[in-house]
Amino acid sequence: MDKNFYITTPIYYPSAKPHMGHAYSSIIADFFARFKKIDGFNVNFLTGTDEHGLKIQRAAENNGITTLEFCDKISQTFRDLSKTLNLTNTDFIRTTEDRHKISVQNLWKELEMNGHIYLSKYSGWYSVSDEAFYNEDEIEEVDGSKQAISSSSSVEWVDEESYFFKLSKWEKPLLKYIEQNPDFIAPLSRKNEVISFIKSGLKDLSISRKSFSWGIPVPGNKDHVIYVWLDALTNYISALNYPNKNDPLFKKYWPASVHLIGKDILRFHAVYWPAFLLAAKIPLPKRIYGHGWILSGEEKMSKSKGNILDPIEIINEYGLDPLRYYLIKEVSFGNDGNISQDRLEDCINSDLANNFGNLCQRVTAFTVKNCNGKIPDQIDFEKDDLAILDKFKSNLDLIRKKIDNQDVNFYIEFIINSLFETNKYFNDQEPWKKKDNITRLNTIVYTSLEIIRKISFMLYPIIPNSSLNALKIFDIKENDIKFSTLNDHTYLKSNNSINKINILFKKIEKKND
Repeated sequence: MDKNFYITTPIYYPSAKPHMGHAYSSIIADFFARFKKIDGFNVNFLTGTDEHGLKIQRAAENNGITTLEFCDKISQTFRDLSKTLNLTNTDFIRTTEDRHKISVQNLWKELEMNGHIYLSKYSGWYSVSDEAFYNEDEIEEVDGSKQAISSSSSVEWVDEESYFFKLSKWEKPLLKYIEQNPDFIAPLSRKNEVISFIKSGLKDLSISRKSFSWGIPVPGNKDHVIYVWLDALTNYISALNYPNKNDPLFKKYWPASVHLIGKDILRFHAVYWPAFLLAAKIPLPKRIYGHGWILSGEEKMSKSKGNILDPIEIINEYGLDPLRYYLIKEVSFGNDGNISQDRLEDCINSDLANNFGNLCQRVTAFTVKNCNGKIPDQIDFEKDDLAILDKFKSNLDLIRKKIDNQDVNFYIEFIINSLFETNKYFNDQEPWKKKDNITRLNTIVYTSLEIIRKISFMLYPIIPNSSLNALKIFDIKENDIKFSTLNDHTYLKSNNSINKINILFKKIEKKND
């Protein structure tokens, strides 16, 4: 049976250029996609842009260009970001594409045909910035104007004709589904938030607008456009060619393995989207994971607050892989993460330059000098060697389980501990004192090289380019990286030549040093 894995990022709203929060979601998704690929899975990795709504329309007007021209321009910056971040996404969806419009309108028809949509009138507070409606208890008055409590975004009163989705009827079915599928929403704190929200009572959901025209027309009523969340959320199946459920992509990859999202859009993904799917009799995704925010100081980054951190600027200064490593390591996955230049530099110096990079340099230099630059033969593993090698083999299944539970923290800690133990092993074994015992010297060197190979394999989903540079020691190519080989203690072939490599990570000279 084929092993298939489908992961998605939120599709990003291109009203402004990408920021660190977008980069974080994408990098984390890429980490999972790369891991699953080297573990033998067929991987479908989707990202893209959500391009409809009043906010986009107004942004285009402010820039003096057509809305589609504006979307083309800004969406390209997100497509470019995917390349800059070295993402392995297999698709990039835009909600202005015909394939998406077809899917959305078909989903609407399916819901309408099954009696889940009705025409009425909407009155309430609407945030253009958030593309969301808010109840009275979700807004507050600040300096004479109304704003959403959760986002501090301005809200305006809307009173217009609207189509509604019968969300209220799905309160009990949703709670039952979550109870019967305890892994559906993660982490636990997000799951509890969703349950609490549903139990507070679900109201029917406005799913169309008449006050603007930039959107997908409602089938049979061109005076209305389909509201952004019914439109945008459908991207996860429109990229698989829904409504053709017999399409090879749909059959292979739906339901999605995991929707990776920020916690601020949890309600839409964990309440509205499942309700739409249940109503349309479409299987639900296997998991929705709501990660935390990337903070600047103590605040979420946003254009309105003027605290945007540009990932491109950081990449230009420090490199891509250090940023990828830092975000994955320092932001405890599932929680908010406060990033800083100082901590980034510490991370580069400690983990990447001193631990990983230095280990590669020390062991290869010793091998060149003492083993004729070749993988040693005449090896005889002893207890100390097997103890450090066996940790990889004995933890293979546990690592897979942890990844399936999106436990990024366990994975990175395993690597860090392995680096520490390998450096300690090489120091404690003192191969430079074993020149009168060639078998022992060779075994220490072989063990150290093999662990460098294993760690480089594990680091590949996190820092792919740097890992490949390290693997040049052994002439190992990207297609050779397979997670299952971590259980092989004799993967490296004796008498094969090794290569000297350039410094993997340049140590940062800190300004206060």
